[in-house]
Amino acid sequence: MNRILVGQIGCGTVGSGVVEILARNRRLIASRTGCDIEMKRIAVRSFADPRYVEVPEEMLTERAEEVLEDPDIDIVVEVMGGVEPARSFVERALLNGKHVATANKALMSTHGGELLELADSRGLVLAFEASVGGGIPILHPLKEGLAGNRVSQVLGIVNGTTNYILTRMSEEGLSFQEALRQAQELGYAEADPAADVEGKDAAAKLAILASIAFNVRVHLDDVFTEGISRLTPADIHFARELGYVIKLLAIAKQEEDGISVRVHPTMLPYDHPLASVRDVFNAVFVSGDAVGDLMFYGRGAGSLPAASAVVGDVIYAARTILTRGRGLGCTCFDHRPIKDMGETLTRYYMLFDVPDRPGVLASIAGVFAGHGVSIKSVIQHGTGQEARIVLITHTVREEDIRACLAELEGLPAVNRVSSVIRVEDSRGDD
Repeated sequence: MNRILVGQIGCGTVGSGVVEILARNRRLIASRTGCDIEMKRIAVRSFADPRYVEVPEEMLTERAEEVLEDPDIDIVVEVMGGVEPARSFVERALLNGKHVATANKALMSTHGGELLELADSRGLVLAFEASVGGGIPILHPLKEGLAGNRVSQVLGIVNGTTNYILTRMSEEGLSFQEALRQAQELGYAEADPAADVEGKDAAAKLAILASIAFNVRVHLDDVFTEGISRLTPADIHFARELGYVIKLLAIAKQEEDGISVRVHPTMLPYDHPLASVRDVFNAVFVSGDAVGDLMFYGRGAGSLPAASAVVGDVIYAARTILTRGRGLGCTCFDHRPIKDMGETLTRYYMLFDVPDRPGVLASIAGVFAGHGVSIKSVIQHGTGQEARIVLITHTVREEDIRACLAELEGLPAVNRVSSVIRVEDSRGDD
């Protein structure tokens, strides 16, 4: 039986999972691939760092060069994270004729294009399934299984930390800070949770998803990003009253005038498949012209789920070696503009704190009418001296809503604009 040797850079949470799966399922993988895939060398930052899997001491090194320059290693697994030195290591591996499997969303959302071009030029595989949905297979299905479809939209809950926080806010009535603290205590959120709660993690994943789905190179900087830290229990309450649940949604749409890519808190109707995705689970909802609507659901993070996707990429590379073929390579062959967020068309939920007196609603409605914004529904709750007005608009341009907000903030009839949340609703404006 052929033997294919793997070298790995990084042995943290995901890296430990890769080592575990390759060892535990070695015979099964060999029977499915026709080759023995063996881990030869693992580069770590320090021998003193804790590892979650037992690794023979002689397999470890603190020098990445011992993986990248070893002529016997066929495939390099990069699971160290971050942009540098990961980018340099992946580039060096490709220049040395090695296939690469990576779980690095930060790297692929910023330098994916150039690295894929380098891999293509050398007939090598650069696979990155684990960079988006952890254990959820989504990139290969988009590239291959759905290649005959024109994909119109991809909607994703792709960050488990924020989904857990929003689940606790919705089901237990917790504030954002209380739910975040609970997530940190359970290990679902980092001590510094900014990348998750401000939407940066989801934005990197969306850049990759949109690039694959629409065959257009989307960079991380192209993605409009807004986090969940300003959401309140009142928003959760009124969303429920209106028949919605709030999720941090990654949204990519292919429209006539370009590609729209955005991450922000979104109100989804209860009957949408993504509305039922709870806790740390992830899901990606895809619409194709031939297949219709599909949803990919599962654990988006964790050692073994993410490692499962990495090992799948290793096996893909191994099969490419055995067949002496070429990997699928970069599929971003199209050139379409990325739309400015101001041109985005959607609906909006708004929450105003206003004086509880006659004429207030008429004043607000007048501002909306002046900017061509049509109101779909209104709820008003009096609290004595102050009242709360909750409204949902019909579909409107983002820049018109921004103009409304600028005028409303100076209106005597409005004490404050407490919340503005975008609405994604298949029911449309009916």
